[in-house]
Amino acid sequence: MRHSLYVLAGLVFISASAARASVTLLLEEPFGTFGGMNPTGHAAIYLSRVCADSPVSLRRCEPGEQGVVISRYHRVTGHDWLAVPLLPYLYAVDRPAEVPSEVSVEDVAKLRDSWRRQHLEEFVPDGPEESMPDGEWIQLMGAAYDRTIYAFGIETTEEQDDRFIQMLNSRRNERDFNLLFHNCADFARKAIDFYYPHAVHRSLFADAGIMTPKQAARSLVHFSHQHGDLQFSIFVIPQVPGTVPRSTPVRGVLESLVKSKRYALPLVSVAVLHPLFGGSLALAWVEGSRFDPRHVAGRPAIYEAGPAAVALELESNRVAGSD
Repeated sequence: MRHSLYVLAGLVFISASAARASVTLLLEEPFGTFGGMNPTGHAAIYLSRVCADSPVSLRRCEPGEQGVVISRYHRVTGHDWLAVPLLPYLYAVDRPAEVPSEVSVEDVAKLRDSWRRQHLEEFVPDGPEESMPDGEWIQLMGAAYDRTIYAFGIETTEEQDDRFIQMLNSRRNERDFNLLFHNCADFARKAIDFYYPHAVHRSLFADAGIMTPKQAARSLVHFSHQHGDLQFSIFVIPQVPGTVPRSTPVRGVLESLVKSKRYALPLVSVAVLHPLFGGSLALAWVEGSRFDPRHVAGRPAIYEAGPAAVALELESNRVAGSD
């Protein structure tokens, strides 16, 4: 329980009051074999005033509800975007008291399959003989078991949230994932830009024009510096302890090439033959080092609260929801 209260601190704090509602970019660290090959991580959007009627339909939250996480996925249920309530998205459970203090790989699989059976079986049906199905649906829940997540939130109004709900509910929701131009970070960019036009943009230099989660966060932080009148917050949702392998630092496209050992020898050879290319990689290294979510998250501006303070926030939400 102590762990669940602590890791929910920042998100619960912003969702506790409609006056402080936000759109929040979730910058998620890479993990596993694919994360080692492509360490750009994942991006999702958390909306504290928006909730889900279903994974493909949005509505305004009722009192006491804590919002929804929306993201674009590759090969999950055939839809372009899917929405999952905040707590299940992070921990694959419905109540804070159910969040485990530590987990194994087997624990995570059981938690995800249990939540799928209760809430998502229409979209993710059982496998043969009612077994847990294969596939990438596991990305929909329990994200904090696999990786550390950095959250960058900026305030929203009721009118902005209502327009966003109407926009997503009215448009076609069919698979549109493309790694280069329609990836998860592109979805996050368009969502934030819907609220604040041009707040998030691509980087032709650092990422060769490919939208990345790290660039989305860097853009949003820069936008907040230019708009000090808007309430902005940064907080960290740590990976749940246990035997699940730890996630790794998130990187941009060229930064991934420069810092990856598997690409080191080929890049050195090319850089020697093409000094201009080598200089570009060196600048990409510098640019990537300027914005490190792990360093940003260590600054005093990050929201931090002890278990007692968060318990009070949770209780306030519960009472508000019972009116």
